[in-house]
Amino acid sequence: MLYVGIDLHRKSSQLAVVNDAGELVRSRRVRSRPEEVWRVFGELPGEESVEAVFEATFGYGWLADLLADAGIRAHMAHPLATKAIAAGRVKNDKVDAAMLAQLLRANLLPEGWIAPLEAREARRLVRTRASLVRMRSRLKSQIHAVLADFALRPAARVGSAQVPALFSKEGLRWLSQQELPQASRQRVDINLRVIAGLDKEIQGVSKAMRERLACDERVRRLMPIPGIGLFSAATVVGEIWDVRRFASPRQLASWAGLTPKEHSSGEHHHLGHISKQGSRWVRWVLVEAATVHAMKDIGQRELFNRVRRGKQERAQLAHVAVAHRLLTLCFYALRDEGGCRAFPACR
Repeated sequence: MLYVGIDLHRKSSQLAVVNDAGELVRSRRVRSRPEEVWRVFGELPGEESVEAVFEATFGYGWLADLLADAGIRAHMAHPLATKAIAAGRVKNDKVDAAMLAQLLRANLLPEGWIAPLEAREARRLVRTRASLVRMRSRLKSQIHAVLADFALRPAARVGSAQVPALFSKEGLRWLSQQELPQASRQRVDINLRVIAGLDKEIQGVSKAMRERLACDERVRRLMPIPGIGLFSAATVVGEIWDVRRFASPRQLASWAGLTPKEHSSGEHHHLGHISKQGSRWVRWVLVEAATVHAMKDIGQRELFNRVRRGKQERAQLAHVAVAHRLLTLCFYALRDEGGCRAFPACR
């Protein structure tokens, strides 16, 4: 058996090959191109079985697809756990590649899940939309900041105490009528033009998401959960994809970074803030759902009030607790064909 460790980088990569005895039989640096990486595998003895390992890093998809197409068993190492195991005073690409191969040989590899191409494409779709929405929100915040600098805000409608939203038709009409200094007016107008362009792009990506994921059975099972809409369900499905790789809701919450850090020694036990490791997109969309939509459900609202204890400074903690509850419901909805028991899927 030969074990190939690959220290993958964008321009060039280091490959190290070790045998069953742990001896380094080959070390090669090549450009990060499929044909050059495959050339190294082609030089290995044909009678030997081969397994390969690489770290979860930027742009690993082509390498995972290359190994899968060649029928080589591939492993993806968790980068944080790998560093904890293989920490050393000497660190370079040769050492990293050889260490990955040795960890694989010794069966000490902290292994991650290699997402298939279909899952990576779904993730790209939901992340594109989320990124565009975030960009639009930042631009809107800049406009609010300009108006706040001049103590301006839309007036209430005549005969009503309700204040129109700034980016509604009425609010935009009001904004166009405000007299601002030249630089401030220029910034507002530029932001409005960019926001209009982003609106069109978001509509296009949203349409593509509906076509790709709205009919997905997993999305259908998530939709009855209070606070989970089409786009949040699509994000959860795109990021998790196969919930069977998690043995329990606790493992899924840990992967999403919604479990607290733990510092324990002897009789002392302390839980800190959430770890914020893993999928930040699942964490973000569930916290948003917990903040905006989930409070309409009595059970979620009771959990929020119980954690908050009437203190405003605990509101964020309470929203995270509701997000954790939502993810637990998502776990059972994705695991069971009928959806979670509390909010079964519609037939």
